[in-house]
Amino acid sequence: MSGRSARTIYVGNLPSDIREWEIEDLFYKYGRIVDVELKIPPRPPGYCFVEFENARDAEDAIKGRDGYSFDGHRLRVELAHGGRGQSSSIDRRGGHGSGGGRFGGVSRRSEYRVVVRGLPSSASWQDLKDHMRKAGEVCFAQVFRDGDGTMGLVDYTSYEDMKYAIRKLDDTEFRNPFSRAYIRVTCSSIVIMFIFPPPTL
Repeated sequence: MSGRSARTIYVGNLPSDIREWEIEDLFYKYGRIVDVELKIPPRPPGYCFVEFENARDAEDAIKGRDGYSFDGHRLRVELAHGGRGQSSSIDRRGGHGSGGGRFGGVSRRSEYRVVVRGLPSSASWQDLKDHMRKAGEVCFAQVFRDGDGTMGLVDYTSYEDMKYAIRKLDDTEFRNPFSRAYIRVTCSSIVIMFIFPPPTL
């Protein structure tokens, strides 16, 4: 078996309220994730497909998570035989998918946001999330390009994690399988406005 079918796993018996970022947290340690396709049918349980960059990573994920208990549900994890055709179930990912795209990200936002500049052009939101989670719990990550090059936005679940990220990860070396670069991590203007609102006249 080769190609996508060897790199894509099926994950069944998911709780109906699961989010895509929780799927990523379950499987990111086994290897680089290319795509997550979460399906929540009208009747539970839910299921998803996770595509890895490497077939061996998919095998490791199956060994590590098949039968794993998540939120009271025993996961069923196996190779996704037969591909990933269209389904009548609800795709919770929405319009801009996170898998391998430049504009995707983890599912929820917060006001505790940092701006990351100086990213290599090959950086993905998953690379960024992996690097920035060294400072705390990341709930959103996005990579995009502007006139100054490739940059990212990262939201943390707490103010303390955001402050620690600025202190710990500013001017650190960012790496992915293709390149490396030193990045700058600064507080987003939206956070500055939140913490220090402008004085009223």
